[in-house]
Amino acid sequence: MSEIVLVTGAAGGNQGATGRHVAELLLDRGVPVRAFVRASDARAEVLRARGADVVTGDLRDIATVEPALAGVDRVFFTYPVTDGLLEATAAVAAAARSAGVRQLVEVSQLTPQPHSHSPRTRQHWLSEQVFDWAGVGAVHLRATVFYENIRALAASGLPTGELAVPLGDPHNTIPLVAAADVARVAATLLTDRTTDADPFYRLVGEVPTVGDIVAAFATTLGTPIRYVNLDEQTWRERALARGTNPHAVEHLSRLWQVFRDSATRNEAIFDVTDTVERVTGAPPETLQQFLHTNRGALLTGRPS
Repeated sequence: MSEIVLVTGAAGGNQGATGRHVAELLLDRGVPVRAFVRASDARAEVLRARGADVVTGDLRDIATVEPALAGVDRVFFTYPVTDGLLEATAAVAAAARSAGVRQLVEVSQLTPQPHSHSPRTRQHWLSEQVFDWAGVGAVHLRATVFYENIRALAASGLPTGELAVPLGDPHNTIPLVAAADVARVAATLLTDRTTDADPFYRLVGEVPTVGDIVAAFATTLGTPIRYVNLDEQTWRERALARGTNPHAVEHLSRLWQVFRDSATRNEAIFDVTDTVERVTGAPPETLQQFLHTNRGALLTGRPS
C-alpha cells in the first residue's frame, strides 16, 4: 500500500478551510497528497504547483469518489455546512473500504448524538457510525465552533461598530477553536505511525464569554464594539439575505439556542480540552491571536 493521503475539501472555503490546511501541512512534511476538489480553479493550481495530485469531483458521487481512492492509504474527510453530508459520507466510506484504507480522520462536531438539537449535529452522529461500520480506522475530531464562524457572524455588523448575534446574555460562554488547530491535530494523526489514535478527540481551544468576544474584536480593530443580542428571527433573515445557505442558517440557529440555554446545557463538555497541545506539542491558538492574524480580513470584510 502506498502512503498517499486523500484530502477532501483541499481547495478550502469560508467555513474554516481545514482541508486546505491539512493538505498544506502534509505537503510541508513531504507526504504524498491527493487533493480532492470540486473545481479545477486557481486554488487547485496552487496545490498542483506544490506537488499535490489534484482530482476533481463531487464527494456525493461514488463514480468520482471511487477512482480518487485508488491506491490511497489514509483519508482526511471534511464536508462544508451545507446539504449532502450523509451522501458524501456513504460514498467515501464505501470507496475507502473497497480501497483498503487504513485510517480515516474526519471532522465531526463537539457533541454528536441521535437527539442533538441541530439536525446537522444528528447527521454528524450518523456519519460517525457509517465510518465506524466501514472498518477504515475512523478517527473523529469532535470540534466546536471555529473562530472563522464567529468572524463571519461579526462581519456584517463591524462596519457600524456592532456585533449583532443571538447569543443571549453577555456572560454566556461560547466554546471555540481555531480551524488551523483542528487541521494540525488531523495532520499529526495522519502522519504519526508510532502510537494508536483514539476513536475520537474533543477539540475546544478557548471558552470566552460573549463579552470577551466583543472585547477581543474591539482590541483588534482599535475601535469600540457594541454587542447587540439580536432576536433569532431577525438574525435568520439577515443571514439568508447575505447569501448564507439555509442548511447553515438552520444549524447555527439551533447551536445558538444551545449556547444561550445555560440552565440546561452540560457545562463540563464545553471546557477547554488538552487535545491540541497533547497531540501536536503546541498550545491552541487564542481568539485574540486569530483576530490579530486576520485583522486585514476583518477590515475588508473578506476571508483571508
